[in-house]
Amino acid sequence: MELHTLSHGYIYGDHRLPREQPKHWHFWLPLIAYYTGAYSDEIGHLQLTDIVTHDGIACFNFHTHGKIKPRMVPVHKALFEAGLTDYIALLEQQNETRLLFDLPSKSGRYSEKVRIWFSGEGERAGYLQKCDIPTVDQLGMKTAMSSLRLNFEQQIRIFALQANSKDAFNYLMGFIDYSEETFTNTELLNCVLQQLRNINPHIHWKRFTARLSA
Repeated sequence: MELHTLSHGYIYGDHRLPREQPKHWHFWLPLIAYYTGAYSDEIGHLQLTDIVTHDGIACFNFHTHGKIKPRMVPVHKALFEAGLTDYIALLEQQNETRLLFDLPSKSGRYSEKVRIWFSGEGERAGYLQKCDIPTVDQLGMKTAMSSLRLNFEQQIRIFALQANSKDAFNYLMGFIDYSEETFTNTELLNCVLQQLRNINPHIHWKRFTARLSA
């Protein structure tokens, strides 16, 4: 229910909130986090050159987090359906090099800005509060952007085990349990990852940009 509410919030709707200052990263970061299991700092660091084709499959090349391993994560079809190709074309036209070009960093990190926007701080409401999502879940755990990685982990664990490949699970999560530098079967990774459920098939970046001029 919380994922449904999150993915149907005002960012993905048609109406702009009073005093809202929409950014492109507001739209893309939660989606990429959900469909890749990556941390916000990893996503913030993504360059356009980190979107690569590996064995004929489009992938994100994550390689900037010190605590988990670099990995090639296939791009979920829902991200393309949400307008990722059109968005990248705009960035190339504007000579931008970073995927989330309008996400600022603080001391080289992007997670602090993401945390405040997503979870709020003090009396400042975040996206969660504006969507009426509790900041603490039913298990008493704090809801944050990293909660999307936990959801990714739960889904991928099931699909990887169904594919009889614990290595695929460990690799996609960036766990040290997978000792090789890369995963040789990108097609298997893609097969596992594409099973992630689409949380809102009506999401589209052009719908978001229409809100900017509304």
